[in-house]
Amino acid sequence: MAQPLMPHATAAWLVDNTALSFEQIAEFCGLHILEVQAIADDTAATKLTGRDPIRAHELTQDEIDKGQADPDYTLKILKGPEQVRRTKGPRYTPVSKRSDKPDGISWIIRNHPEISDGAIGLLIGTTRTTIAAIRDRSHWNIANITPKDPVTLGLTTQRELDAAVAKAAKAAGLEAPVDTRLEGDREALITELRAQRDQLARDAEAAENGEAPAPRAEPTAETLFKR
Repeated sequence: MAQPLMPHATAAWLVDNTALSFEQIAEFCGLHILEVQAIADDTAATKLTGRDPIRAHELTQDEIDKGQADPDYTLKILKGPEQVRRTKGPRYTPVSKRSDKPDGISWIIRNHPEISDGAIGLLIGTTRTTIAAIRDRSHWNIANITPKDPVTLGLTTQRELDAAVAKAAKAAGLEAPVDTRLEGDREALITELRAQRDQLARDAEAAENGEAPAPRAEPTAETLFKR
């Protein structure tokens, strides 16, 4: 199934601007439902700037309305124009995003040190000299460089970044970690989240009728990880 260009940023926008379930958002964006929960609870590692999928022509308001009316409805992404295939040579980066390159390079160096300078250059569209200067902190603007996810910045795609990470890990003989903590918990988690959304709907109805809603503990991403 096709996914939004920037899934995490799109999920952040959908959480903030729609009443879609976390399961619907996770399925549309190709994320784990706990990632969406973490974004909703502001406990994600990086604070994300939402990306409007309607303006990006990836989703229509009509689709969102259908999803909000039916929690079991699966959102359908709009088929955009055929993407231009990259050819050999340096990646072109719009002028408006070129100042973001050092932040993206710094993020990769910090989070994925196994990726080579050559691979970073292909991902971001930069030179080995710039990467080396950021790596050894001799870059002229190092004081103002803040590590930021290059996918969120729009400098590369999640698929290309994942491919580079996997290739670098394989070359280094590293085995990708497998998180088995949540095996068997998916259905229970989905049921719990649906129950929470139903409770919110009942509270809203009670408020309209002038009744006091029943007290309840607010869930967090941390408590959802507990069995």
